[in-house]
Amino acid sequence: MERNLVQPLVAAVLAAAISIRSYRKKSLDFSGALSGFAVMTIHVAVNYRFGALLLGFFITSSILTKVGEDKKKKVDADFKEGGQRNWIQVLSNSGIATVLVLIAWTRVGTQDFCLNSKESRLMTYLAGGILGHYCCSNGDTWSSELGVLSDDQPRLITNFKPVQKGTNGGVTRAGLVAAAAAGSVLGLTMVILGFMTTNCTFDVAMKQLLLIPVSALSGLCGSVIDSLLGATLQYSGFCSVRKKVVSKAGPTVKRISGLSILDNNAVNFVSILLTTVLTSIACSCIF
Repeated sequence: MERNLVQPLVAAVLAAAISIRSYRKKSLDFSGALSGFAVMTIHVAVNYRFGALLLGFFITSSILTKVGEDKKKKVDADFKEGGQRNWIQVLSNSGIATVLVLIAWTRVGTQDFCLNSKESRLMTYLAGGILGHYCCSNGDTWSSELGVLSDDQPRLITNFKPVQKGTNGGVTRAGLVAAAAAGSVLGLTMVILGFMTTNCTFDVAMKQLLLIPVSALSGLCGSVIDSLLGATLQYSGFCSVRKKVVSKAGPTVKRISGLSILDNNAVNFVSILLTTVLTSIACSCIF
């Protein structure tokens, strides 16, 4: 089989296997599985490291979503067993990166590369943006999934007043640490795989280690931006009937914070977009 056909074949088989398993495990609904298959195939077919970033985010997030489900049921008004992400959630968490991956493919095909602005500032922008995208998604998910399980009292990020668990924009120390850890895991993944898939000079290769702290900051930054948007542009109120924080106003709901401008998917999309831009700029300056 020709070498240029191996990577797309590996991508399709891997994406199909993960999508089917995720649907059976209720991590994705049917629409999420279909869109996930397409997105995953594109990432892996173009660049194994880009595929690893997507898989790192999806796998760790899916695992953490299932941790402490009984406790999360009592807090999350929109709780779904396993997560059951649909196509909107899949694309809001991977759409921008998929566009950047396709742009990278038009420039260098499936050839992997080190981040090096002296060689190509555009490719450094693109790789940094893709990394920042998934650090934001991973950081927000880890922060939310682990933060709600901690014993810390959440505080609204805009005024630091104590709020109910599940309030949009509520942060905890455990959640912020988790966000930074989530980013650093993806940065470490990109660095380790890069040592195996790229052919760069020693000094350029060693400089790639800076991706780890950059990724940690991207994960933290993405979580903070998400919380700021959630606290200001996403409605949170406490329902006296359900005894839970909800995202829609109603006669039995007392407002906690935010305006009904963005829903959760829109907040994710905007925070990812901003973190993608900031990380791509940072990488073009550092590398």
